[in-house]
Amino acid sequence: MSFRELNLNTALYNALDDLGLEHPTAIQEQALGMIASGRDVVGIAQTGTGKTFAYLLPILRDLKFSKQQNPRVLILAPTRELVVQLVEETEKLSKYTDTRILGVYGGVNINQHKLAVSEGVDILVATPGRVFDLAASHVLQLKSLQKLVIDEVDVMLDLGFRPQLLNLFDIIPERRQNIMFSATMTEDVDELIDSFFVNPERITVAVSGTPLDNITQVQYDVPNFYTKVNLLKFLLGDEETFNKVIVFVSNKKMADRLFDNLETTFVDQVCVIHSNKTQNYRLRSIEQFASGVHRILVATDVMARGLDIEQVSHVINFDTPHYPENYMHRIGRTGRAAQKGNAILFSVPAEKDYVLAIEALMQMAIPQLEFPSNVTVSKELIEEERPQNKERHNPIKRNKDDFGAAFHEKKDKNKKVNKGGSYRFKIAAKYKKPKTRGDKNQNRKKKN
Repeated sequence: MSFRELNLNTALYNALDDLGLEHPTAIQEQALGMIASGRDVVGIAQTGTGKTFAYLLPILRDLKFSKQQNPRVLILAPTRELVVQLVEETEKLSKYTDTRILGVYGGVNINQHKLAVSEGVDILVATPGRVFDLAASHVLQLKSLQKLVIDEVDVMLDLGFRPQLLNLFDIIPERRQNIMFSATMTEDVDELIDSFFVNPERITVAVSGTPLDNITQVQYDVPNFYTKVNLLKFLLGDEETFNKVIVFVSNKKMADRLFDNLETTFVDQVCVIHSNKTQNYRLRSIEQFASGVHRILVATDVMARGLDIEQVSHVINFDTPHYPENYMHRIGRTGRAAQKGNAILFSVPAEKDYVLAIEALMQMAIPQLEFPSNVTVSKELIEEERPQNKERHNPIKRNKDDFGAAFHEKKDKNKKVNKGGSYRFKIAAKYKKPKTRGDKNQNRKKKN
């Protein structure tokens, strides 16, 4: 099937032609009719299958020109990067229309967003916190809202946006169309659907956690951090094969540490992105990586959702994620739009259970490659890998069994006897403490 068979309009056909897109993906083909019907829709599809266009195409087709100031479509996204990306995708599809699109998110002066909202908007793309702040300030009116889209809702709940979502549901019109798309379905997501959706149509293109067939996966057993660095440098040395690589790590500290190690070898080829970086820094890193200025991007799991960058040759999991769903989102950054992709997993012995959980979710084993003989195996350990010194044979340290009960008899001088109310008067007479400040002043006069 081609897009010409989906009953779109001329403006969308022209935009799709400019993008070089001819055939819809499975999720796009199935979602168009359901969303156009006005019913609530829940879509579950593998990452990289075109979920964004699946809901944008029917929304833009039916969105008529209007001069009203208030948004008619609200698209919620979990991260600032995803908001920026969704705005770009929407602008591409609405190139030949007069649709007003605005993206708002935290980390930017809210007064800028207030001014932009006051100028009028048709489609508002936002993070939950910022859109609620704008609504609470009465600058943003949501009374004309017709469609609510929640993108990557499972990540949104994982990041703690549930209170903001519930607050938004209280202030937006009850009569609206709810659209939700995600790569995974969790119990929290099901609970949200049961509470706020009305008989939603469900679209499931693939079972949650199913890997894309066009992504080749392999794994290496690696003993420690510095050996991982050596192996990574060895692989990245092949610039022709590893021409656009995202390296995922578990946390911000590890991301900075790995960036420092890689930068010395691959000068001006590496950039890093995580939640501690400023908004401008993060956006600049993504832009430089997407445009090819930098060949290697080091990122944390927060960035695993919302990075839609074309032609990523490899995703390298520098460590094994604790949750198998995160692995799925990581490798989904490559092999997008039916292109071929490659995913490589580094795992230490302590992460074997996580690897088994990933393989159980995918219902397939990840092929293991032999460790290259020309890569140095380091014996140096980072702080997190060093064994804790429990001081088992410290002659000074006493064992717990050496301690008795936490009770001892008081010395005689410390034993107190309750002598009743009269005792207070005896002490007062002994030390002659004045009862009031006036008495104290009077005593001074007598001494003088």
